[in-house]
Amino acid sequence: MNAIEQARQAYAPTQVSIKTERSVEAQLFSQVTARLRAAMTSKADGFSRIASAVHENRRMWATMAADVASEHNGLPRELRAQLFYLAEFTNLHSARVLRKEADLDTLIEINTAVLRGLNGRGAI
Repeated sequence: MNAIEQARQAYAPTQVSIKTERSVEAQLFSQVTARLRAAMTSKADGFSRIASAVHENRRMWATMAADVASEHNGLPRELRAQLFYLAEFTNLHSARVLRKEADLDTLIEINTAVLRGLNGRGAI
């Protein structure tokens, strides 16, 4: 790298990405939901891809349930209860998906609704 390029990099404006907890949660919901959608349309690895995506979704919701169950969580009590209920429902529905008694649509819809709420585009 020559001196001019070094000077450009040294004096170039830097953009520091500031991520809030909410934006990190939204990003996680977005990624997990994308995996669920991809698994739903996948023909190649079929059920193993579905099982993997469902497992990741369950882990995310289990973490969410533990967080909202904590007395130190700053969300309103009613919202915490609703999220905890969704976590329980997601776990039960996931078991049905893994037994091939249900599809991924419901899990995707729930995640999408929560994602909209995190992004400020509608309540859950």
